[in-house]
Amino acid sequence: MEPFRYLRAEDERHALAASKGATYIAGGTTLVDLMRLGVMRPRALVDISGLGLAAIDADDGGVRIGAMARNTDVAVHPVIAASYPVLSEALLSGASPQLRNMATTGGNVLQRTRCAYFRDPAARCNKRDPGAGCGAIGGHARMHAVLGVSDRCIATHPSDMCVALVALDAVVRTRAPSGAERAIAFADFHLEPGAHPEVENVLAPGELITHVELPKTAFSARSHYLKVRDRASYAFALVSAAVALHVDGGVIRECRVGLGGVATKPWRSAPAEAGLVGKSPSVAVFRAAAEAAMKDATAQPDNAFKIELAKRTLVRALVELTERA
Repeated sequence: MEPFRYLRAEDERHALAASKGATYIAGGTTLVDLMRLGVMRPRALVDISGLGLAAIDADDGGVRIGAMARNTDVAVHPVIAASYPVLSEALLSGASPQLRNMATTGGNVLQRTRCAYFRDPAARCNKRDPGAGCGAIGGHARMHAVLGVSDRCIATHPSDMCVALVALDAVVRTRAPSGAERAIAFADFHLEPGAHPEVENVLAPGELITHVELPKTAFSARSHYLKVRDRASYAFALVSAAVALHVDGGVIRECRVGLGGVATKPWRSAPAEAGLVGKSPSVAVFRAAAEAAMKDATAQPDNAFKIELAKRTLVRALVELTERA
């Protein structure tokens, strides 16, 4: 048994003051699992579930989602479902109803990989134990990443929600223990593993996510999430695609393409977007964009199938979106 201190924060100021050397806990749907496995051993937990950051506020400029908003509440919110359907669809495709009722927006943003080597303290993992090596490289890697990989880590980012957020130009709002606030573009929030896979995002020690903001854009309402997995429920993505299009005069004027299940972070594909803008929607155009999206993929023997699967998934998502519209 690993001893730790537990503090239930009364407000944001209390939480930030107690954050030094501590780990924040909200719904606990990931953290508690990792503590039980011995993967994470925090010396102290600061419970932020009572901070009152659960509101979902919409106005003409977009939507502001509190870090403590539950995944279910975000998914079924009428403005989210109507104006940001890709996010609603992504959330409803993830986990189980019980977990969605507990999991929070901030916790989902910070969700850690489901890599079996990371979750096994006896296995080699640079993310868990820097310098230990990566058991997935040359090992069993069927679920692992083919984009954004390095020679230190090929672990896949597991979140569905985050793939939708990267396709919506979301912004993460934070507050540091000093009181300083930051607005971080979602595409810049998570980091590729590079030489330091143990550093997963740009948060400083003790920095607290307070909100996630969704701007109102020309493409957000015309968006779609498609998830391909081994079974229809309670399974992580083999490949997923979050797509959003603004079509005017029969031409794609703006678009966003996010990919999940294939990358070490929620992956926004600039090459795919460049291949779509200025073109009329068609299967041929979508296929060319999909080829561009996966051009730089690097696979292991077990997960090479993901490259072709990702292309087909992206084409299908775009076709379904245009047919729906």
